[in-house]
Amino acid sequence: MAVATGHRISRDEVVWAFGPDLVPVLEVEPGETVTFETNDCFTGQITSEDDVVTGIDFSRINGATGPVAVKGAEPGDSLVVEILDIRPIEWGVACLIPGFGQLTSHVPEPVTKILTVEDGVVTLNGRISFPAKPMVGVVGVATESETVSNGLAGVHGGNLDDHFHAAGATIYFPVRQPGGMFAVGDMHAAMGDGEICFTGVEIAGEVDIRFGLLKGKQATWPVTELADRWLPHATAYDYADALQLVSEEAAKLLMDEHGFTLEEAFIFLSVACDAGVAQACKPAEGFGTIARFAIPKIPACPAPFTTR
Repeated sequence: MAVATGHRISRDEVVWAFGPDLVPVLEVEPGETVTFETNDCFTGQITSEDDVVTGIDFSRINGATGPVAVKGAEPGDSLVVEILDIRPIEWGVACLIPGFGQLTSHVPEPVTKILTVEDGVVTLNGRISFPAKPMVGVVGVATESETVSNGLAGVHGGNLDDHFHAAGATIYFPVRQPGGMFAVGDMHAAMGDGEICFTGVEIAGEVDIRFGLLKGKQATWPVTELADRWLPHATAYDYADALQLVSEEAAKLLMDEHGFTLEEAFIFLSVACDAGVAQACKPAEGFGTIARFAIPKIPACPAPFTTR
């Protein structure tokens, strides 16, 4: 169901990279809601099964709609992004790309499949159906100094491809430029974190976002809050490096925000939490691994950040 909003941004307002000099197309107050129209990952370049990914313009992938500036957001704060609703259109595409993914040796040629989306169900080849789980892959804010292509992830967010980024998720982004400068795109009607063919069901649609602001607190990477858990993120090319970074990030949040000792954080992360990865496709030259820790909401650590 669409959320009533006075703000709408057309999918024609698109950025292809996150950098320090983004110019907002809209400025809002904390608490306001914006509907973002999003392109599919390929920006409409694939519309039939005769169109293959090796024939597209790769400078026009992973477009993100925006950016939106939030009044009062300053470096050192967290921009709070609450995903209220995600509405994909009626069809999307999935592609097999030679050279990308664990089964790449079995897929010598590029393949495109059109999938339908109807009544919350995705159907492949007219006979394989599974639940639609709409999510957004590219969610990010302006960087401190470098410019990062939308296809990549980093401390600003970007192509996190975390399938928990669906309706009901709240993401805390570290603000590094005034206004934050948030943009969103790369919607999927469904995608698993394994992503062994390197795509989900790539699709266009609409996303309703409510903005908030947490003053004077931020993590290094974005942190996601769900109803029953919260998830720090970290990014590196290799799995082991990404896991090391997210372990350090999770421990730091537990220590700084909830008074854990290092030893307590180490034990707690080992016995009560789960490490995981998003955008796990390998081989995928140039694309990193996004690691996360699922930390349960319990009285000792009920949220990513304390506000006392």
